[in-house]
Amino acid sequence: NRLWIGLFMTSLIMGLVKLFFFGDTLVFKEIVDALFESSKSAFEIALFLTGALCLWMGIMEIGEKGGAVRVLTKLFAPFFAKIFPGVPKNHPAHGSMMMNFSANMLGLDNAATPLGLKAMNQLQELNPKKDTASNAQIMFLVLNTSGLTIIPVSILAYRAANGSENPAAVFLPILFATFIASLVGIIAVAIKQKINLFQPVILKYLGTLTVLIFGLLFWLKNSPEYIEVVSNVGGNLLLFSVIIVFLILGIRKKINVYECFIDGAKGGFDVAIKIVPYLVAILVAVGVFRASGAMELLFDGLRG
Repeated sequence: NRLWIGLFMTSLIMGLVKLFFFGDTLVFKEIVDALFESSKSAFEIALFLTGALCLWMGIMEIGEKGGAVRVLTKLFAPFFAKIFPGVPKNHPAHGSMMMNFSANMLGLDNAATPLGLKAMNQLQELNPKKDTASNAQIMFLVLNTSGLTIIPVSILAYRAANGSENPAAVFLPILFATFIASLVGIIAVAIKQKINLFQPVILKYLGTLTVLIFGLLFWLKNSPEYIEVVSNVGGNLLLFSVIIVFLILGIRKKINVYECFIDGAKGGFDVAIKIVPYLVAILVAVGVFRASGAMELLFDGLRG
């Protein structure tokens, strides 16, 4: 609340300074224009996010009803039970978190975001103090933010679209950096929450992941010609395969896959509607702050 008010007040002060001391007669026009432009940007982002939320929550609903999410949850349940001790066994949040981590590993931000929002909502249901983040929410947020990325599909696509001569050049640095970030994140939170990381179950999962990551790094470092193939084909093929597997399992369970998708998509739409006011509030305040010139001053100060 204080930060949000501070952005507007700082913008007013900066605008008055620029008007009276530097003769900038357009500063308040730019600030007001920024109000409308930021509102428009917020809606455009929300519109895109609404589509992504409807899509992936619909797919998740099929996965849950078809049993795929349950299988994934069981596979990682021993590890999750140790790092998320406050989340009951077989709780739906395990499946949502697992799907979120999987999407992040493939560098698919548009898929990871709605799944992360769903997981956080499910964790909030377990939270006894609704106005304070629980230990499970903090651990999830840290692991989500550190974002272990094995195949950075989205980033490579952006680089290729913007004319990069070698879009896959960032593949290994991203893999190594995000792995270290995730490892440091889990260690820091575990120390704060008094979670023993030397438990055999945790060591087994983290050790296996470390071997796989460094094995992939070693192979691609010695066979750089495969980097682009793994990046472009691997992530997208894997993601689409997951969707097909979910559909097949849904058919096998004899559920109405189409109706199931619609039910999940409706839930995604409800979440998106709740997010819109927050997006508008944040982007408008930041837009005004930037238009007043305060952001440039702040960055110049930080650089200095």
